[in-house]
Amino acid sequence: MTPHGPSPALFFDTLNGFQRTEALRSAIELDLFTLIAAWHRTAAELAAACGAAPRGVRILADHLTILGFLHKDGDRYGLTPDTAAFLDRNSPAYMGGVTEFLLTPQLKECFTRLTAAVRRGGTAVSDEGTVSHDNPIWVAFARAMAPMMHLPAQRLADLVGGDRERPLRVLDVAAGHGLFGITIAERHPRAHVTALDWANVLAVASENAKRAGVADRHVLRPGSAFETDWGGPYDLVLLTNFLHHFDLPTCTQLAAKALAALAPGGRAVTLEFVPEPDRVTPPATAAFALVMLATTPRGDAYTFAEYERVFADAGFARSEFHPLPPTAQQVVLSYKG
Repeated sequence: MTPHGPSPALFFDTLNGFQRTEALRSAIELDLFTLIAAWHRTAAELAAACGAAPRGVRILADHLTILGFLHKDGDRYGLTPDTAAFLDRNSPAYMGGVTEFLLTPQLKECFTRLTAAVRRGGTAVSDEGTVSHDNPIWVAFARAMAPMMHLPAQRLADLVGGDRERPLRVLDVAAGHGLFGITIAERHPRAHVTALDWANVLAVASENAKRAGVADRHVLRPGSAFETDWGGPYDLVLLTNFLHHFDLPTCTQLAAKALAALAPGGRAVTLEFVPEPDRVTPPATAAFALVMLATTPRGDAYTFAEYERVFADAGFARSEFHPLPPTAQQVVLSYKG
């Protein structure tokens, strides 16, 4: 409640949230942010550069200014520091491509059927949702989401530590784009990474390994994480953005598979959205639980206490919690005795 009484502002802001999404999507499709970075600053200049109507560009750019993506001085638009970093196509941190995954029709349908998912306690789109066998959505994920993972991959590699000249055997489970294992290989010149995922997804990881110059130390193990032999022994098993798709008994099953694949003294490195025990803080982390409700049959955002129990039940000696600021994710580092 505001000092002046109840306000419907939050209600309308939330109800109209799709308008914000579509305004941003349109700006990315028109390359508006990149054009502003290239000194097309007025609506007329931007319209000529992107082949759109000046009226349309002016209204869209004004709305983006209201949302905080742009600033406006007279009739000229400029980028905010965040927008310049993440939405100028020429920036190394460009993230505009993530719309190709986050706004796919398959994911959007999961949320249009959210009421049914709440009643069911899991996705209402199909029996398996996004975790169905060899789902092509993960190829879109691997290609589109990699730019978002550079910073978490760097922070996770910081936790590996140790002598960088020593051999390091790494298994990257559900590797996707492969950036977590690849980043460790870049840091550790004697690291060898085995990437496990569906064959069509691993093609993306292989491309990224070649681009990073570590392809000679990056091998592929195609197949299901549940059905494929993980091999080993490894010094590190990476479980990045994977366990949240499943219920806790299934997470324990996967943790036990990690334990069996590790050498004595090895570690499982789990990157996840790990909320506080209240499950509502920190907001950007805790909100991920809704994504799992909408898109998976039994996935969730689990607390550290839950992950600690998962790895203890699987036979790990102990687990540690590591925040990864400024990202919304955290790491659970679990040690084999």
